[in-house]
Amino acid sequence: MALHVDDEMNRVICNPLDLDYRYQDVRTPFVGRSVHREAADPTVVFYRGRYFMFASMTRGFWHSEDLVTWTHQPSEKIPAIDYAPDVREVDGALLFTASRKTEGRFFRSVDPLADDFEEVAPSDIKFWDPDTFQDDDGRLYLYWGCSHKEPIQGVELDRGTLQRLGEPVALIQADTRVRGWERTGDDYIAEVRHGLAGKIMDAYIGDAPFIEGAYMNRVGDRYYLQYAGPGTQFNTYADGCYVGDGPLGPFEYDPHSPFSSKPGGFITGAGHGSTFQDHHGNWWHVATMRVSVNADFERRIGLFPAGFDDDGVLFCNQNFADYPMIVPDRRFDPWAEHAPGWMLLSYRADTTASSSLPEHGPALAVDESVRTWWVAGTNEPGEWLHVDLGATGTVHALQVNLADHEVAKAAPRLRDLSKATFGKRGVYPDRQPTELRIELSDDGVDWTVVHDSIGTGVDAPHAFVVLDEPRRARYVRIVGGAMPFGGTFAVSGVRVFGLNDGPTPTPVTVAGERRDARTAALTWDAAPDAIGYNVRYGIAADKLYHSWLVYDRTELEVGSLNAGHPYWFAVDAFNGAGVTAGDVVNIG
Repeated sequence: MALHVDDEMNRVICNPLDLDYRYQDVRTPFVGRSVHREAADPTVVFYRGRYFMFASMTRGFWHSEDLVTWTHQPSEKIPAIDYAPDVREVDGALLFTASRKTEGRFFRSVDPLADDFEEVAPSDIKFWDPDTFQDDDGRLYLYWGCSHKEPIQGVELDRGTLQRLGEPVALIQADTRVRGWERTGDDYIAEVRHGLAGKIMDAYIGDAPFIEGAYMNRVGDRYYLQYAGPGTQFNTYADGCYVGDGPLGPFEYDPHSPFSSKPGGFITGAGHGSTFQDHHGNWWHVATMRVSVNADFERRIGLFPAGFDDDGVLFCNQNFADYPMIVPDRRFDPWAEHAPGWMLLSYRADTTASSSLPEHGPALAVDESVRTWWVAGTNEPGEWLHVDLGATGTVHALQVNLADHEVAKAAPRLRDLSKATFGKRGVYPDRQPTELRIELSDDGVDWTVVHDSIGTGVDAPHAFVVLDEPRRARYVRIVGGAMPFGGTFAVSGVRVFGLNDGPTPTPVTVAGERRDARTAALTWDAAPDAIGYNVRYGIAADKLYHSWLVYDRTELEVGSLNAGHPYWFAVDAFNGAGVTAGDVVNIG
């Protein structure tokens, strides 16, 4: 169900969003120093004809007129290292707050592009991961919580003083006996921690999930209180939902949770975010995506079509959620009109390079994992990657994802560090260059430049290039220019999107069993012409709202299920020519 509308092909994006993510300098006991990019815990608000996105560790915010092109706006008026910033329109102005272990702070702005944020009131509450919400009657509420022990809480605030009215109400607590998706660990398997730091974490946390990141939406007469779990460093980071009749409840858990979850694919995780409407009335969910190699908090931002179905169920469409996606400038169907129909052409393609460091060979640039990367053997401009797609296809777009490889060796040490929960951190004020030249060829002899930012100083760490017109090509060459802090050209993903000649895969049918109340074990026969499979599932045959993208596999253990509910599954096979849907099967 692809949409082919020429005037919308310039409104295509690809997760992770290509933002000029800021670097930070982090000094942590037992770990040492790390310099890496980070942005997470995003809040998006539509205010005075423009979208504003606030995220952790950005030393400012991004703004956009169309959800496609974002511009970073520095700010020294709002706290730079207070995590999980929340921004809402309250009484005609933007109200900003963020996480603090001491009493919180509130800032107000009527012209954020002029950086007119002013602190208007301290809070009488110590909170982490806050969210403010103004109801239709004007009453104001605050939700907060980020803990493996304490619940998410809520309370009404006085609109004038921003102090609490009454006592906080406990609203959400973990229940891993019933909710498989709240279990910690990659693929819902408890992690094994090592070393002294691991022993400390085991003693402090154990395997309890962090329940965090509250966010409230009202739709009609229903209140949707959203929350994140089980931990930002896992591929299972996700957002669930409670639904109630009032801003402080009582609430009931929505068994369709998690409504936002992306455990597979190139970049995983889709937790701790916000749900908002664009100016056409379309719903979107923006969330945190995981890298978590240099540090657990090495993260990116993802944007997903969302909505509420006829039964009032909150959903995100995260099928192929790191493939190209259209952001239509109109009302659209989030299931049928968001994809241009371009497939991945570069998975495990033959790749060579000008030079490579040991254990970071060029094949790691095409293995569909943001957590592995090729690294050039020198830090000189002009190092290159060469990709042979194996056959000539029609190329529509490319995404080049850069990695932060030992950046701390090149980056100057910041002096203005602030105390963090563990250790100290600071955010670099300046953007860093990530210069690339991208060339295509159908014969490996004559090359056409389709993108060239060398010499511009542009910062595009996840450069997404949509071609002016599709091109027939078999070969791709990526040449590096200036890199952050004069460091080394390192690429975690060269991803080529378009269409191959030939048929779509033969269909597959899933089989399996319910291992326990929270887990299903799935198998399917391999489609010989497929490169991967998209596993869709849900608690109703017509509501397969969850998905899990895998490559080179014919089995999957899905540990995200809610006990007491039957589940339906389908496995769709895909290759460079398209997707073949599988039958929907009930499994326990």
